[in-house]
This record gives sequence, C-alpha cells and structure tokens, in this order.
Amino acid sequence: MTKNVIVLGAGIIGVSTAIHLQRRGRQVTLIDRKAPGSETSFGNAGLIQREGVVPYGFPQQLGVLVRYAFNNRIDAHYHLKALPGQLAFLARYWWNSNAKRHEMISRAYAPLIEHSISEHNDLIEASNAQHLIRKNGWMEIFRTTGRRDAEFVEAERLQAEFGVMHEQLDAAAVARLEPHIKGDFVGGLRWRDPWSVLDPHGLTMAYRNYFQSLGGRCVTGDANSLGRSGASWKVVTSEGPLEAEDAVLALGPWAAVATRRLGYAFPLGVKRGYHMHYATTGDATLNNWTLDAEKGYFLAPMNRGIRLTTGAEFAALDAPKTPVQLERAEKVARTVFPLGERLDAEPWMGARPCTPDMMPIIGKAPRHDGLWFAFGHAHHGLTLGPVTGRILAELITGEAPFINISAYSPQRFNP
Repeated sequence: MTKNVIVLGAGIIGVSTAIHLQRRGRQVTLIDRKAPGSETSFGNAGLIQREGVVPYGFPQQLGVLVRYAFNNRIDAHYHLKALPGQLAFLARYWWNSNAKRHEMISRAYAPLIEHSISEHNDLIEASNAQHLIRKNGWMEIFRTTGRRDAEFVEAERLQAEFGVMHEQLDAAAVARLEPHIKGDFVGGLRWRDPWSVLDPHGLTMAYRNYFQSLGGRCVTGDANSLGRSGASWKVVTSEGPLEAEDAVLALGPWAAVATRRLGYAFPLGVKRGYHMHYATTGDATLNNWTLDAEKGYFLAPMNRGIRLTTGAEFAALDAPKTPVQLERAEKVARTVFPLGERLDAEPWMGARPCTPDMMPIIGKAPRHDGLWFAFGHAHHGLTLGPVTGRILAELITGEAPFINISAYSPQRFNP
C-alpha cells in the first residue's frame, strides 16, 4: 500500500522534498497557508551558491562590532527592543564563529554546498526551467585594496581546499564586464561556479508544477494544527482533516513555533531581509549579479527588473517592516548604477531561519516517529533546497543518504 506523507511548508525546501518523496513512490500532499514560494523563498539574491562553503559568521573583531553598534549600516541592522530576546542565540552564534569552530563548521557544511548545482540541475531539467537560469557566476567589486587583497587570498584558499573556481579582476576588467557601473572600484572577484536565477519565485513554481505532474497534491492548511492521530500525523486543511504516516516540517522561520508546540526547543534565530526592483535609465544594462562588497548590498538583473537586496536585520519575526537598510542601499546604489524608478508598490520583506552553528537541521525528530525536520538554512535556502529534499526523502524511505549528514542532525540541539 502506498504510504502518505504530509510536507508542511511550500518554499523551495518543502517543494524539493515533496518532489523527491513523490519520485520514490510516496503519495505526498504539500501544505502551506499561502501559495507555494510566496514567503522566504520569494525574496533572495537569486543565487545557487556553489562557492558558499563558508557560512556567514558573526564578526569577531572588536572594532567591527563597535561599527555595527551604531546601527547605521546596510549589511546589518537591529531592533534594540528585540535584542534581549535574541541574546542567547547571538552569544552562541558569536562563539561558533571563532576561527577554530568556524573552520570545523565550514568543513562539515561543504558537502551540502558541493552538490547544490547538480541537485538543482536535476530538478531544473525535469521541470523545464532552463529559461530561468544563468550559468555565468556572480561578481564582488571592491572599493579598497585591503578588502580586495584579503578576498583574493580567501578565494585562493577556497579553490585549493574545496575546488571553488574564481577569477581575479583588476579595475579595467570590472569596467569591461560592467560598463555602466561607475565609481572608484579597484578590482573585483568573479565566482565562476554558481548559477543565478532570473526569477526565484518562478523557479519554485516550476518545481511545484513538476511535483503536481508526478501526482502530488498542493492544499492550503495550518501547520499549527499538526498533531498525532493514533500512529499517524493529522493536520487541518482547506479540504478537511488529512492524515499521513510521515510529516515533514519545512517551515523556515516558523519552524521554531511549530516545533515548540511538540516539545522541542531549537535555538532558532531570524535574520530578516528586504528587496526592491528597479527599472534602469537610458540604455543601461547590468550583466552580472553584483555585490558592492564594502557596502553590503546586492544588485541582481532579474526578469522583474534590477533587484536590490539588503543584508541582515535582527528583529522579531512578526515586527513591522523597517526598511531603513533598503533606503541606505538605494542611495548608495544610485551613485554606482543608473537605477530608474521603483517597480514594486512597497519593499518586500522576508525572514531567514538561522541556527547558532550556521548549519541546517535535517533529519528525524528525536522524540517522535514519522516526524522529520528540514529548516534552518539561513542565507542558503534557495541554494540547498534540492539537496536537502533528496537527503530527507532518502531518510524517510529507508535509503542511505548520499552524503554524511551527521553534522545536520536535530539531535545536536535536542539530545
């Protein structure tokens, strides 16, 4: 008899998990309170970051921390009243970011990143989404020789240790690649392996459509209604109560609430982020996904226009929008590239689910049979959706995962 699975959360991770389970003969129902891909997966820089083997750490240098304390930067912002509730998370995040721990974490994290392109490619081809993908990497540009030279050294290390390919650019090469970018940039770094996505929401929807073509179902429902019903899991949906032998929680930043109801205490934090799309003026063209490294904002030439994204905002998940980073970034970006009018009615805001050791939580719930976790991917949710989906489907169906996943086990937080 075909076994049923409920996947809660229809972002890129939930959709990818649903595909891999459906492929393996499970009857999967994908459940979300909103349309697939309309929450965290909707807004990001649109990169499948094969080069991202080193997770984003918490600054260790006192001088850097003092600069962030003024709360006037583009790459980071915080709500003062939210800090007391986040101090425990931030303290553990800071500790895990020390040089020794960070190196250990990077080595454990690397296998996920290593397979990010190949696992996406599988689903891209299956869903006929090739038109949404570019395969020419992305670029950082530098304002100072000190930052440039330090990043060149780090890129050489990553290439030697992890096989991540890059190209070092002088100022003239940056100008050739991006003739409409102006400013006193002293060079750049082009990461050659990553792929970029012209419409991240469109990619999630393409995967969703492929999932449905395999016989999977998508319904509206409330993850907070999840509970045990005998030997099964039960959730309330728009089509009535639904039961299944297995349930997957792929709820992104809302995973902390859902797991707390079930007796878990994962130390999840939230980094919020914003984006806005812009027209261009005249015949200006942006050819590459481009990071202004010292300032901390990103420009991405997407189907909807030039997407400007910000860094991290430390705030309560449900706090009102405060897009001050976007205002700061737009002011700087307009001096670098000829952005035109805003194309969105208001800034988009989303929340990244983060763990203090910078690695996702993937695996079986420690104290419940038939319950599985897939969340905490921080800045790399889009990158790691398909590889996470494959791993989890292998676990649920009794296969040996194709990579060692012990470092991502939920047990590390709930022994």
